[in-house]
Amino acid sequence: MVTPLIRRYPLLIIVLAQLFGTSLWFSVNGVGLSLSRDLGFTEADLGRLTLTVQAGFIAGTLFIATTGLADRFRASRIFAASCLAGALANAGFVLVADQMTLAITLRLLTGLCLAGIYPLGMKLVIGWTPRHTGAALAWLVGMLTLGTALPHLLRGSTLGLPWEWPLLGASLLALAGGALVLFLGDGPHLPPSSGRARLLDGLAALRERRFRAVAGGYFGHCWELYALWTLTPFLVAREVARLGAQQAWIPWLSFGVIALGFLGCVGGGGLSRRLGSLWVARRALAASGLICLAYPLLTWLPPGLLLGLLALWGLTVIADSPQFSALAAASAPRERVGSTLAVMNAVGFALTIPAISLTTTLWEFQGTWVLWWLLPGPLLGLWVLRPLALHDPTPGIAKR
Repeated sequence: MVTPLIRRYPLLIIVLAQLFGTSLWFSVNGVGLSLSRDLGFTEADLGRLTLTVQAGFIAGTLFIATTGLADRFRASRIFAASCLAGALANAGFVLVADQMTLAITLRLLTGLCLAGIYPLGMKLVIGWTPRHTGAALAWLVGMLTLGTALPHLLRGSTLGLPWEWPLLGASLLALAGGALVLFLGDGPHLPPSSGRARLLDGLAALRERRFRAVAGGYFGHCWELYALWTLTPFLVAREVARLGAQQAWIPWLSFGVIALGFLGCVGGGGLSRRLGSLWVARRALAASGLICLAYPLLTWLPPGLLLGLLALWGLTVIADSPQFSALAAASAPRERVGSTLAVMNAVGFALTIPAISLTTTLWEFQGTWVLWWLLPGPLLGLWVLRPLALHDPTPGIAKR
């Protein structure tokens, strides 16, 4: 009885599982201030731990693409196994947080496990809801955004308790997400596996001009996105200090800024059904780029206004992501959707490493001016998308 009930609402189950599973991603960042206070972590240390998760994710996606796991085995089983392993690695961090080498190792393992959650979640969506892929993926990436923000909510709701609690809470949520997808199973709308894959299979779509442009826009988006999410607690803490408010507001406001991206994803998904994924992706990327340019120039504004601008940035910075994924899925070989998305994710997330490293290292010296190091992302993304927009001017051309 449980499985038929779950399969009546496949998209709801997948996005909830994505929310729970991706709470592992920034779980350590959610307790970053507590780690700084209790264990002496610096901004650079927190940045290093974040970079390690990104590196693990990249290695995991390349492994999936090279071995063809994403297209050879049931996506639901890979997703569930990844949630279980990621929950254990994340919980293990609690035991070794004061030993940096072991802590980094476990965050690397967490990133490896996330490679079986995020790209496979996209494949599950495509398998269950093939129509209006842009709108469906908007819900999925929206839940990734909420999953990223969730550690800040967990920290805010457990203030006064040890920092270990929100980390263990994230592990429990990941276990629940894996169980949900395991009950759901794979969707009926993907072709059967065609056997062993090679890395080149995941790169095959690069022969298409349209896919190259979409991938270029996605790569520019990635350069900006995760560095901004990493910097969000720092930016919020600056304005909280200027307000003279209690530090207890920092995790709540950080959660709010990042979580607003959920509304950006869902709203953009709704627009994509009428105006097309390309239209939404280009305008969201342009809006976040403009805020990135303006923010360091406006730091003299009252703290409340700057927090509002930061919230607007959180709303727009992720709204283009599901549309890039939908455009990429529409351009990829149908029998290699999993491998193609895994490779695109791997390259995009590789670009997050220098962006995060640069901004967290320079934050102490440049303050909010480090945000300008993120500008090349949206600028180059818009530039590579321009020929595609010129050849594809009519809205609705990519509503899938």
